[in-house]
Amino acid sequence: MRTTAFDFAPYRRSTVGFDRLFNLLEAGTREDDGYPPFDILREGDDSYRITLAVAGFRPEDIEVVAQQNQLTVTGKRAEDDGQGEYLHRGIAARAFERRFQLADFVEAGDARFENGLLSIALKRVVPEAMKPRRIEISGGKAAQDQIEAHRDEAREAA
Repeated sequence: MRTTAFDFAPYRRSTVGFDRLFNLLEAGTREDDGYPPFDILREGDDSYRITLAVAGFRPEDIEVVAQQNQLTVTGKRAEDDGQGEYLHRGIAARAFERRFQLADFVEAGDARFENGLLSIALKRVVPEAMKPRRIEISGGKAAQDQIEAHRDEAREAA
């Protein structure tokens, strides 16, 4: 258990534009109670799946929100209908909020609820402008002729 906390306030005062970095560092120092348990599965080069064990919850009790680079899963169980008195309660019924920090260009896809497990698909979608592109190299004489023709057109226009 971590008991010491690092104060980033002096660094925040002397930097500009690093708020997100400091927020991530501070979030990493917070304690996590581990509820609900979850798995993160890599299904391919650019696809992932987060699965949360949410036994005792119904799909309408759970909210999944993707905003900026963060995925938040919140669960709040409805009140009991008073069918009886519990002698032992081992299935957690408390509300929860679980946050996942997503990398750039990772988008949340479909969410499925099956057999007490909530499964959320994630996919990395890199914009075309960010993808590497191959630039063709033209050879010697033809390229030189194009450059000289362009210079001649510029002189005539002037």
